Amino acid sequence: MILRLLDRLEEALIASLMAVATLVIFAAVLHRYISGIPVVQDYVLRWDLSWAQELCIYLFVWMAKFGAAYGVRTGIHVGVDVVINRMPPDLHRKFVLIGLGAGALFTGIVGTLGANFVYHIAQTEQVSADLEAPMWLVYLAIPLGSYLMCFRFLQVAVAFIRTGELPHHDHAHVDGIDPVEAAKEGGPA
Repeated sequence: MILRLLDRLEEALIASLMAVATLVIFAAVLHRYISGIPVVQDYVLRWDLSWAQELCIYLFVWMAKFGAAYGVRTGIHVGVDVVINRMPPDLHRKFVLIGLGAGALFTGIVGTLGANFVYHIAQTEQVSADLEAPMWLVYLAIPLGSYLMCFRFLQVAVAFIRTGELPHHDHAHVDGIDPVEAAKEGGPA
């Protein structure tokens, strides 16, 4: 129950960050083109959208950090596993667990270093250039995203120990469409 809630929260956060970034970029581009129209130029140039680019950069950083954790959970990260897949089952299992453990260790270290950095930058009054947002808030994506990714590596490792299966992304799957029902109705299966 709690894991499903975390899954949905993660997905909603990523989707929201993408939506907000898209809307901000659209508004900035629209502003740029409308400001060239002589009839509305004087009115539109009063709007200050100098902060839009900075906000989009920060939104994409947050999206990338949480998107990486989502990628671990769903198995959509690209991996070079040709050699590992050709190993005998016992050796294959060991190398997969070593890889998952290394991923958890690395992201745990990055999260801890990031948390230390955020703590120290929060002691200053440093703000971003255009938004004037506290920089600790901007950098908070590093420990939060890294710790979530560490948790996802550990979650995948536990599931692999129990089932012997890694998450596998089905490129043909579309959420909300039941392949059995689609086949009955004559659609693609």
